[in-house]
Amino acid sequence: MQQLQTLDYLVFCFYFIIVSVYGYWIYRRKKSETTSTKDFFLAEGSLTWWAIGASLIASNISAEQFIGMSGNGFSMGLAISSYEWLAAATLIIVAVFFMPIYLKNRIYTMPQFLSQRYNSAVSLIMAIFWLALYILVNLTSILYLGALAISGISGLNFQLCMIALAIFSIVITIGGMKVIGFTDVIQVFFLVIGGLATTYLAVNLVSDREGVEGVVTGLKLMHTRYDDHFHMILPKSSPFYLQLPGLAVLLGGMWIGHLNYWGCNQYITQRALGADLKTARNGILFAAFLKVLMPVIVVLPGIAAYALHSKGMFQAEMLGEDGNINADKAYPVLLNLLPAGLKGLSFAALTAAVVASLAGKANSIATIFTLDIFKNYIGREADEKTLVRIGRIIIVVAMVLAIVASPYMGIDKKGGFQFIQEMTGLLSPGIFASFAMGFFWKRSNSAGALFAIVGGFLIAIAMHNNYFPFADWTQVPFIDRMGLVFLICVAGMFMLGLALPDERKGLAIDVTMFVPHRGFVMGALGVISVLAFLYSYYW
Repeated sequence: MQQLQTLDYLVFCFYFIIVSVYGYWIYRRKKSETTSTKDFFLAEGSLTWWAIGASLIASNISAEQFIGMSGNGFSMGLAISSYEWLAAATLIIVAVFFMPIYLKNRIYTMPQFLSQRYNSAVSLIMAIFWLALYILVNLTSILYLGALAISGISGLNFQLCMIALAIFSIVITIGGMKVIGFTDVIQVFFLVIGGLATTYLAVNLVSDREGVEGVVTGLKLMHTRYDDHFHMILPKSSPFYLQLPGLAVLLGGMWIGHLNYWGCNQYITQRALGADLKTARNGILFAAFLKVLMPVIVVLPGIAAYALHSKGMFQAEMLGEDGNINADKAYPVLLNLLPAGLKGLSFAALTAAVVASLAGKANSIATIFTLDIFKNYIGREADEKTLVRIGRIIIVVAMVLAIVASPYMGIDKKGGFQFIQEMTGLLSPGIFASFAMGFFWKRSNSAGALFAIVGGFLIAIAMHNNYFPFADWTQVPFIDRMGLVFLICVAGMFMLGLALPDERKGLAIDVTMFVPHRGFVMGALGVISVLAFLYSYYW
């Protein structure tokens, strides 16, 4: 397997210099403003729609997609694309219904919403849950998978790669959300161009292996020869049904995970919370269009790797330490087949995805700790400069904790992408229930929110570990478990809302704010039409 060559390092250095210099220029240009918490954590009023959309995707797409989702493409095929394509539809819902409520009520953090809608106890508990989730699941998995891929491609020491990724991310993050938002535009450029180039070469390799020419011919050949890898809805007989349970993907619990992730998640919503409603909606719509494109970048290469592996290529390279095929190796192995220069571009795309996602999550960790915990409970008299300094310290602390914890999280056991989905899915139903009921039912109270957040988490843990004696929950798809836990949480909140005294801590809502502007409606219809075609064609 060839390692990076001189031309690859030159291409990668070009990417590194562009991002670093542009980030430093943005930081110096706005340095006088970075002592403000709203500017440092939110870049209030500064991000354009295209910066918001690019930053949303840069924060979302990372090693779990390039490595984990490509690995799922290798093993199960196109069906894993539901995580990307349904996310595009979810973003439209968030833009129409969630963002107006946040912006109308001047919500800047997700714990702030819970405090304003319920009480400080709910807010504090959820802030602690989020910090644990972001550090122990998100940061650890991205660092681990990113270092695994970069080490495999470059030949550098795994631990060194992990530390280098963390340092690069810290440098970007301490400049604040404005630096993150605008450098994310460059990160997404490299991510998309490098990712598409990798897909193009991967499909071409399939064509060459079969003695034909052209990308279109290669795609048709893959579709014909490996038809089992080109179905979106898996039958119950599929070995991957527990991960993607047929129609439940379209009609069930996956929506819970998506709506929680895109609508109630600090490091996602944070990108749009500093903008006006029209700009926020346009940025989110731009992200939805990019989401439709993502499976071409992160799933098709995995299917191409499967096709090449089926023809006898890289048999040894795909084996894990246990002697079985490790699907998460598909993307790194594929990159090592690329020619010099293009390999460097793809390497830069992977690094851009990892670094941008790490920076976004680290900034959100700092935001939640500083504004929702430190400011409210520890340093009530702290000035703006102190709060920003605390935020920067927390960014470094979070990265160090993630580096230390990542080898012990069992990320390699399930596959990176599946690990993140299942761990996040333990919290998603309760969080989304507390937000959705808080949005749209005035009688929702703090007792109900605590039941949903804490009780929902405990119920999900019990199901995950099969503690309930009356069913074998290990044979129930985790997506279905999410849907069931969500329904339990909603029922509990409804009963507690009726049984306890009426708190009536509703939000300021004007029905007209849910009416989007015409350009957004046209764009949203375009996204939905494309999704309808893709699902009907690849059903």
